[in-house]
Amino acid sequence: MKGWMGKILRVDLTTGEIKDELIDPQVAKDYIGGRGIGIYYLNKEMDPACDPFSPENLMVMMTGPLTGTAAPTGARYMVMTKSPLTGAITCSNSGGMMPRDMKRAGYDGIIFKGKSEKPVFLFVDNGKAVLKDAEHLWGKTVPETTDLLLAQTDPKARVACIGPAGENKVLFAGIMNEKHRAAGRSGVGAVMGSKNLKAVVILGKGKIPLADPEGFKLFNQKILHQYTSEAKKTPVGLTINGTAGVVAVTQAKGILPTKNWQQGEFDGWEDIQGTTLTEKYLVKNQGCFGCPIKCGRITKVTEPGFEGEGEGPEYETVYAMGSNCMIDNLAAITKANYLCNELGLDTITMGATVACAMELVDRGYLSEDEVGRSLKWGEGDALVELTRQTAYREGFGDKLADGSYRLAEGCGHPELAMVSKKQEFPGYEPRGAKAMGLAYATSPIGGSHMRGDPAYFEIFGTTFAMDPLATEGKAGPTKRIQDLSAIVDAAGLCIFFGARMLAEKDTTMSPTGMLEYLNRATGADYSIEELVNAAERIINAERMFIVNAGFDRKDDSLPKRLTDEPLPSGPAKGEVCDLETMLDDYYKVQGWDNNGVPSNKTLEKLGLLPPGK
Repeated sequence: MKGWMGKILRVDLTTGEIKDELIDPQVAKDYIGGRGIGIYYLNKEMDPACDPFSPENLMVMMTGPLTGTAAPTGARYMVMTKSPLTGAITCSNSGGMMPRDMKRAGYDGIIFKGKSEKPVFLFVDNGKAVLKDAEHLWGKTVPETTDLLLAQTDPKARVACIGPAGENKVLFAGIMNEKHRAAGRSGVGAVMGSKNLKAVVILGKGKIPLADPEGFKLFNQKILHQYTSEAKKTPVGLTINGTAGVVAVTQAKGILPTKNWQQGEFDGWEDIQGTTLTEKYLVKNQGCFGCPIKCGRITKVTEPGFEGEGEGPEYETVYAMGSNCMIDNLAAITKANYLCNELGLDTITMGATVACAMELVDRGYLSEDEVGRSLKWGEGDALVELTRQTAYREGFGDKLADGSYRLAEGCGHPELAMVSKKQEFPGYEPRGAKAMGLAYATSPIGGSHMRGDPAYFEIFGTTFAMDPLATEGKAGPTKRIQDLSAIVDAAGLCIFFGARMLAEKDTTMSPTGMLEYLNRATGADYSIEELVNAAERIINAERMFIVNAGFDRKDDSLPKRLTDEPLPSGPAKGEVCDLETMLDDYYKVQGWDNNGVPSNKTLEKLGLLPPGK
């Protein structure tokens, strides 16, 4: 096999057995890699109805065939398991250097099953793997754990670990690699903690074989030349101000979620936007392996009470902890972001859950005595304190640790949790960008834009432009951007560059550039049709996982605030998100029945129909 390493590492945490296993080449081609091969193994080897914290729940770390290659942004891997936050599938994505080194160590991925009796970490050293005691690491923060493990193993190794949040099974705990890169969403860190697995340490120095090295190099040079030429003409926003630059865009369009999604505009937006972050706190840009964009921000804050340094915050963090909480103190937002990285928390759910708590207090459904402190809109010090409490499940943090849905439900008002499938939304208001609402509702992992982001055509016009306020005609493009995301996630690229691999001015969003990269890397000789079929296979395999876990149309939902309450101001004033109309159309284009279950015809076409059906 080329592009792929052709091998996975299996780790049984219950017995301590570790073994190599070859990947079936046909499975690799059919599912591409990353997110695709991950869902293949989860469907094959575990019961989707199992308890997420049971030993039966598998946890898969999987790269793609372009991970670790010279393809721009070829630095991604997926963590897949059953989520304790949602009860659905997860596919939590991270970058940095560690995914490259997993490939260089000789593996496309690692599959963990069972549960260790005591804390352990896995050390993978160029094809040799061993479980080691980690009791001395339990309770340590992400930076402490990383530094101790590098000293214990090899300074050139890469570390992916959990912090106290994962150990304490916070339902939105993440897995951090290289201290600042996060597989952040859906509680993958909590699953890792439930297995008593503190860290994965990887040292990899091998080469990744390519089917057509010279052809790959020439195509890559062409793509990079196009990118740099464009960048010279129009400075790349993500490079200059990072993703936080999006604040100005969503504010201008009236879709910056504010005050727990009661509004789409924030008066304090200029104090938290990307240019402000750059001017006040930026130390330098940071990029993952092979990234020409370098959207990461190394920052430092010196304001008393909020001192710290690290990476971020990103746009989603700025929205969730900023406008959503009515906080215009960028120092407080950045400090809370640092704490999330150090303690291992998803910044989106953390911020959104605090915003939900603020509204519960504001409406009198939750008392400040129960919170243990003042919790009013705009209180940055409350955000910082509650972030720390959440990771340790201390005081009111124990309730925040279960996410906004369970918090609001416990107060008798679940409608105030801005979630789909119990997972909090990223920062694009679907009353003013209708396809975003459809994508949130149908995402297999719950509220997310990373499993298919219509912002590319509704807000940014990167692929093609569509009226964000229109409802009609959104199902097809939403499906196609989800297909593209499945290919990008499976290949091992970042969506920021993956979205550039489309046929120019093609509303079908044909992934022609991805086809070129994958064929030169793997020699699999994909056609466009086969590549799109692979994307549909991944999405339908994920859909069958959540169907078998008990999900159906009722779970492809949005809060009534978004479907029934018009936006009060801004360019989208008076708009709601008509989800049900779009959902009917979406199920048709997906080949699913009216309850959201893939038809036998669709499953048969994709080779997913179980024997005897």
